[in-house]
Amino acid sequence: MNESVSQLLDFFERYPRWVVLTGAGVSADSGIPTYRDGDGRWLRNTPIQHQEFVADPSARQRYWGRSMVGWPGVRDALPNANHRAIAAFERMGRVELTITQNVDRLHQRAGSERVTDLHGRLDRVLCLDCGAGYDREEVQQQLETLNPHHQGLVAAARPDGDADLSPEQVNDIRVWDCPACGGLLKPDVVFFGGSIPRQRVEECEYALESADGLLILGSSLQVFSGFRFCRMAAAQKKPLLILNEGLTRADDLADLKVSDQALALFRESAQNLRTPTPSSTKEQMRHG
Repeated sequence: MNESVSQLLDFFERYPRWVVLTGAGVSADSGIPTYRDGDGRWLRNTPIQHQEFVADPSARQRYWGRSMVGWPGVRDALPNANHRAIAAFERMGRVELTITQNVDRLHQRAGSERVTDLHGRLDRVLCLDCGAGYDREEVQQQLETLNPHHQGLVAAARPDGDADLSPEQVNDIRVWDCPACGGLLKPDVVFFGGSIPRQRVEECEYALESADGLLILGSSLQVFSGFRFCRMAAAQKKPLLILNEGLTRADDLADLKVSDQALALFRESAQNLRTPTPSSTKEQMRHG
């Protein structure tokens, strides 16, 4: 058995219940690209910023033009072996909560039930003025009706559900406004520079307080929204396991860091686990 798998199994047996924090690496095998390379550098241009989207009509035009091309790739993506392994981990009673930084809803489609979408969900759109909500596919149909000339474009996908298009390709896009009040529509996601609702953060903090440890899967933890939970686990003296291809912001806090074939090793470990018993909880207390 691989040494890293043995180490993971030892942690999982000693500490039965985990908060799992996932990032873009978990969804990469579903065709949704990651933001950064193994050294934490941006693979593409910086994603749209919240204030830019709110304040600049041309930024909204650019976003929706790109999103019109990129959304079908997220909509049609299927859960992969990573999502299924995490759902199986939950069914074994080993997951207090899965906190995902992804907005693709693939954890839920794979069968996970205890999930917090930390950065929101791309399949829903909200009006910033009146709060009305719309299904993203309804918005897609409206955008296609308003922009028939834009259909059929093909471009490289981006992890936030839009696509790499040139300024010339989006400068004549017509944006669909809220039919209820005429206000600004925005995906129900936290753009870079935006704030995560406090209630959502508190839900994650409570789960970590109740869990035995924190498991990071497929995230470089470069943004504070996820990194904060690593600091919290360290402060609570709970084990922090990081399985990610490449560097992360919390490597110096980790009790165990696995880079090579990280997610494959998690899947192998999950396959060799059993449902925790009361005796395994006592074992955790002796080691805690």
